[in-house]
Amino acid sequence: MSTNETPAESTDFIRDIIREDLASGKHDGTVTRFPPEPNGYLHIGHSKSICLNFGIAAETGGRCHLRFDDTNPIKEEMEYIESIQTDVRWLGFDWGEDLYYASDYFETLYGWAEELIEAGNAYVDDLSADEIREYRGTLTEPGRPSPYRDREPGENLDLLRRMRAGEFADGERVLRAKIDMASGNINLRDPVIYRIMHVDHPRTGDAWCIYPTYDFAHGQSDAIEHITHSLCTLEFEGHRPLYDWFVEHLSVPSAPRQIEFARLNISSTVLSKRKLLRLVKEGHVDGWDDPRMPTLSGIRRRGVPPEAIRNLIDRVGVAKRDSVVDYALFEHCIRELLNKDAERRMAVLNPLKIVITNYPEGASEELAAVNNPEDPDAGSRMVPFGRELYIERDDFMEDPPKKFFRLAPGREVRLRYAYFITCNEVIKDSDGEIVELRCTYDPATKGGDAPDGRKVKATLHWVSAAHAVEAEVRLYDHLFEVEVPGADGDFVDDLNPNSLEIRSGCKLEPSLGPFVPGEQVQFERLGYFAPDTDSKEGALVFNRIVTLRDTWARIRKQQGR
Repeated sequence: MSTNETPAESTDFIRDIIREDLASGKHDGTVTRFPPEPNGYLHIGHSKSICLNFGIAAETGGRCHLRFDDTNPIKEEMEYIESIQTDVRWLGFDWGEDLYYASDYFETLYGWAEELIEAGNAYVDDLSADEIREYRGTLTEPGRPSPYRDREPGENLDLLRRMRAGEFADGERVLRAKIDMASGNINLRDPVIYRIMHVDHPRTGDAWCIYPTYDFAHGQSDAIEHITHSLCTLEFEGHRPLYDWFVEHLSVPSAPRQIEFARLNISSTVLSKRKLLRLVKEGHVDGWDDPRMPTLSGIRRRGVPPEAIRNLIDRVGVAKRDSVVDYALFEHCIRELLNKDAERRMAVLNPLKIVITNYPEGASEELAAVNNPEDPDAGSRMVPFGRELYIERDDFMEDPPKKFFRLAPGREVRLRYAYFITCNEVIKDSDGEIVELRCTYDPATKGGDAPDGRKVKATLHWVSAAHAVEAEVRLYDHLFEVEVPGADGDFVDDLNPNSLEIRSGCKLEPSLGPFVPGEQVQFERLGYFAPDTDSKEGALVFNRIVTLRDTWARIRKQQGR
């Protein structure tokens, strides 16, 4: 099941294949699956497979299974299982009752291992892992048969059962499929299908000390679940002949069709669990949900709406060749959505105090402010205005250059939704730092233009000093400085030292005080923001989701598209 929205009709080579299979009567329904290994957090690259598998199931009236291929207890944790379920639901998809684990099939898989042995299609090997690699050969040289390859089925069966009983140490023996050591496809050179690991499993505990490899369990799990179409990324294309071999030589209940598609690659980031784990372990980020991380938990914490990811996947489409998507396109999808949906608010991140000397002391008023100019139904809100205000320090220059049109001594500007003001005096502290501006306002310009027709060249946002709420604002940028991290060495050397700037003492209009976790807003002129999970009453923390500047739109314009 997908979101409540009716999925739009999509066309790509995978959907064409599936529609043809349904039209021909080959299948009377579609069953897909999303089969993550619970050895890390999902990242944005996984979202393509999630959207594709759940999306096709929804479009064809079928179902999509969520299955954890939990065959390696050394790297797997319940934390990852729980986070993956949270991420899939956040993206807008639901597996209903179709939640499965490869570990549910351990007994069945073991029975098939014995079946391979009895048919002479598998053997127990005593070679070490290094020796197996050596015997396996290379891409240009065939492999060599193990000296244990011709063991009799009875001996192999006895050894496998003793492996299961725990008689041997880790790595002392493995079970290998007996296929073809001279095959041009290295995956068919007698792959290991069971190994000894005296490690408790997150779900089965100490019930097993031998575990199936991913390559043995994955395809068979699809067959057990009667998956009609196994949709995999291109790196599994070379594994398909192996999966087909197992299906051919085992008494599996069904024969899924594997179809490969190009994975989602995005510039200026890394989408490798191993590399992401290193970022976490070495302290380069503040955990898996650090808003700079490409993990779905990090993206969610940053404040990105899940619809933006789904829109990105739709734009990228499904292809047969790998390519790299410009990160700017992802940001464009975020802005495109938030520009329509996010309400506007005023916030000052680097406050400079101004005093309106001709405004009555102790007085204040409320001015109407538009919530979203892109959405007339969003209405308006009232913002307080008073004698003392905050503006952005960057909006004032004492000695401005020619093209600086914002506030300066003797210059008049507009305060958004409020009045024209003119700067008359600059107050500095003993160190020469500007601490306050003295200004006057024109009461006749309330909420509009000057009656005499005079114009100003800049409109500034502001916050009433007496009513402002204080917050910490975290300004996030790209985690890496280059488009291809690690292209010229260690990828951590390409980390952006300015990927996070923390601003404390920021001043926000009071309507932002009762924060709502997960709610996105536009800080006018500054970008799109959302409350962080660290926020609490009286100690607000906001994350910048994305800036207002749309580099993707600029790139497309330059390309003339």
